[in-house]
Parts: sequence; C-alpha cells; structure tokens
Amino acid sequence: MSVVLVTGSSSGFGELTALAFARKGATVYASMRNCTGASRLVAQAKSEELQIQPIALDVTKPQSIEAAVKSILLESGRIDVLVNNAGIAGPGGRLEEIDPADVTRTLDVNVTSMFRTARHAIPMMTAQGSGLIVNIASTAGYLGFPYRSPYAASKWAVIGLTKTMAMELGELGVRVNAICPGSIAGPRMDHVIELEAEASGRTPDDIRRGFEQQTSMRTFIEPGEIADTIAYLASPLGHKVSGQALSVDGHTETLRTW
Repeated sequence: MSVVLVTGSSSGFGELTALAFARKGATVYASMRNCTGASRLVAQAKSEELQIQPIALDVTKPQSIEAAVKSILLESGRIDVLVNNAGIAGPGGRLEEIDPADVTRTLDVNVTSMFRTARHAIPMMTAQGSGLIVNIASTAGYLGFPYRSPYAASKWAVIGLTKTMAMELGELGVRVNAICPGSIAGPRMDHVIELEAEASGRTPDDIRRGFEQQTSMRTFIEPGEIADTIAYLASPLGHKVSGQALSVDGHTETLRTW
C-alpha cells in the first residue's frame, strides 16, 4: 500500500487528488494550514471508509514541514508520492504597480515551498529506491501572462525546478514531473478573473469569455481531470514518465485574454 502526501488539500484538485489516491487503496496524508478546514474531506473519507489523515502543514514555515514529514515517517515509515499542490494566485496588476512584497510571497508559496517539502521527502524516497514527486505548475509556466507576472514567474520556476530534480534523482529511482493545468473551473479561477477584470478595466464576463476562447477546445478544466492525471503518473502506466511538464488544459494557445 502506497503512502501519499498531498499539500494544499483543503479544496480544489488538492482535495480531489487526495480522494483519488485513497480510492485506489493508498494511505493519504492531506495537508493544509488549518485542519479545521478538513471537515468536508474527513466526512467524505469516512463515508467511503478511505484512509485519509488530515495533517497540519504550513508550506511557508520550514519547521512545520519538517514536523509534518517526520510524523508521517514515524506513523507510516515511508512516503511514496509527494504532490506539491499548495499555491496562491498572487497579485494582479501591471508590473510597475505590484508591491514587491507580494512578489516575494508568491514565489515563497509557489516555488520555495516545493523545495522545502521535497528536501524532507527525498531522503526516504532515495533510501527505498523509489518515489514520485509531482509539482503543480501551470500553462503560465511556459507562456507569458499579462497582469499576473509574479504568478507566471513562479510557475516558470516550478518547471525548471522539476526538470532539475528529475535529473538529480532519476538514477536513484525517484521520478519528478510537473502538471500544467489550464483554467480550472471553481472559486480560485473566479478570483483570478476578478483580479484581471480590475487590472484591465474590462468586465468579469469579458475576461471569462476570453479564458474560454484561449484554448483550442474552448473549455475550462474540471479539477478532477488534474487528479486523474496525477493518478496516472503514479500508476504502473506512468512508471517511465519523468522530467516532464504535462499540460492538462485543452491546448492553451495564449494567456492573453483580449
């Protein structure tokens, strides 16, 4: 039975990823900053008799990450899959208007936290000679994204970190991949649309239509589709996939929505 740690599991595809692994028989540690927000996930796991354990973990605090990983190793003895999902949208606006402090925070949550978490999980994975790390990037990680420069910069960095980790760890039996979601339907995307509408002076409806039109398939992505792709990477079907930035986005042609 595999042991899985998913960061940022309180909602969205972090929550769905935790459920997807548990439904396949894994023991899942669903991390979030405040476990009081785990009631829905706990209730769902209980109703299906799934092995999901909420665990408090603040990805911006090294001591919180270290304590969480140590507790998992003490309880389960291993970590087979790490899904670095925790992240924030960051500020919206023109580059010259964005507060540098907001840039620092976006990079800290979206990039440095992955480094922090991985460095505690890697020794166990290399000792057991196997493991999978999945870092959540974005289509913004290979395209420019007007009015969202801190977010785009952070996701480019995630892809670079992923490929470098794959090079370092491949011969030790550990695979590392990035998932690049497109526009995900849900509250987080609603917030992004509001930010861009405010920054550009356009209506939220115009921004939403622009996001729909920027993909070849003219669609938003459902959160469960990201969870399915991560589950594929962890399955025997994906056992030779490493160092990749896999887009699940309906083929994003541009992130310019006007």
